[in-house]
Amino acid sequence: MIQLRLAGVIRESIVDGPGIRFVVFAQGCPHQCAGCHNPQSWPFGGGFTAQPEQIIGEMLKNPLIKGLTISGGEPFCQSAAMAQLAHAAQEKGFDVITYTGFTFEELLVQAKSDPTVWELLSHTDILIDGPFIKALKSYDLQFKGSANQRIIDVKPSLEKRKAMLIHL
Repeated sequence: MIQLRLAGVIRESIVDGPGIRFVVFAQGCPHQCAGCHNPQSWPFGGGFTAQPEQIIGEMLKNPLIKGLTISGGEPFCQSAAMAQLAHAAQEKGFDVITYTGFTFEELLVQAKSDPTVWELLSHTDILIDGPFIKALKSYDLQFKGSANQRIIDVKPSLEKRKAMLIHL
């Protein structure tokens, strides 16, 4: 039985993607960006465990939820578990947004040796990539923390092996 290690959950968010979203925060992060919004998510041994089915069950309790946002910490450090969660969410009709401190290009390289990275990417509709850079922080950026981060349409990006940006 696969377990997610989470730093937290927000049952209704309007700042982590379009519409009302259910947000899970992965526990554990190698990036540890200066000025991080979630430094409590950095230790890999912290947080709590949950099963993907539990999260989906909670999402289904609220008919206003449009989608699942997977944030962090770093979701790709738990790519197998997060891929299972993302797949289950999509099967129930939810869209999936995944935040990562890695770039899309770095994830493509990782996916060559770790197929679960590819699996999580393939079950993500929109990827918001790149580390948070405090000097590039702006409150004018929708769904991003710093100007270097990109909003990527994952399906065509995987097909072309090139980041295809979208505006939400």
